Amino acid sequence: MQHRFPILLGAALAISLGGCSAIKDHRGYLVDGALLDSVQPGIDNAQSVEKTLGRPTFISEFGRKDWYYVSINAQQRAFGSSRTKEQLVVRVSFDANGNVSGIERSGIEKVARIDPDGDKTPTLGRERTFLEDLFGNIGTVGTGAGGAPRGGPGGPNGS
Repeated sequence: MQHRFPILLGAALAISLGGCSAIKDHRGYLVDGALLDSVQPGIDNAQSVEKTLGRPTFISEFGRKDWYYVSINAQQRAFGSSRTKEQLVVRVSFDANGNVSGIERSGIEKVARIDPDGDKTPTLGRERTFLEDLFGNIGTVGTGAGGAPRGGPGGPNGS
């Protein structure tokens, strides 16, 4: 019986710590460095890039039709939100003839962390309580601004 206790304690500890491990997730393009390095400006064109790297993650909508390949490695802890740990964005630019004019790589340094204000959206105007919001419109049906009766067809001022 005494020999089982350390084994059971170790098993319980391993199971409980296993729940705390992070979930790793890959999103987007699977990067192959050798294939990426084989694309050369002035040599390759749009067709050869597509054959080498595959279809891009997205193509720019405005201006030049640059191709973007996006690769993201994220990690999520139990009961937490997903966080980007690694990111690679490859932009392939083309000239007017469809030949590769440049390749630019960027990483996690361009990821912006946005912290929303929280539960409230700031607005202009006065603050209203819950009861004012709930009962504020009682008696205003059929009246215009300032409580004056509205005119219109069939109304007090209309015909």
